[in-house]
Amino acid sequence: MPITADHIRATLTAYLDQHPEEKTDLAPVLDLLNTGADLTTRKEFRGHATAGAILTGPDGRILHIHHLATGKWLLPGGHLESADSTLLEAALRELAEETGIPIGTVTPMSNKPIHIDVHSIDANDAKGEPDHQHFDFRFLFRTTAEIGQLQTEEVIDAAWRDADTISDDALRQHIAQAIR
Repeated sequence: MPITADHIRATLTAYLDQHPEEKTDLAPVLDLLNTGADLTTRKEFRGHATAGAILTGPDGRILHIHHLATGKWLLPGGHLESADSTLLEAALRELAEETGIPIGTVTPMSNKPIHIDVHSIDANDAKGEPDHQHFDFRFLFRTTAEIGQLQTEEVIDAAWRDADTISDDALRQHIAQAIR
């Protein structure tokens, strides 16, 4: 069964129960859910949900990917697909696709996101996409596996980096608390 608006709302509510100070930042997600917008489709250009993975290795470092289209080092993640039944499942699928790390070697630390980020995406004329927002539901995972075959259509390289290299203060703090 595909991801539903109810699942997104329940996931967001569970996150806000733990992080009520972020309600103002996440208001755009709630506002769109309240209008009945389908946040599971990338064709919703007011904003749509994406799923991200924060993967820690045995030494506590975080896996980053060098994204081909942006030329930036990012955390693994991407758009939802119709076969995804939960946001957690979507994050795990994206992680495996982009890094080649087998799903069976990755353990979710929680069924709740460690962070939800709202960020702007620039227009992409080649894809016919205007400026829009991503509502990135990020989940924390652990592994002892090595990086596998990268998805070369999207990923140039992958590397383990210290958590303090993450520029988002809230995300960095959430990770530090979770991996203590």
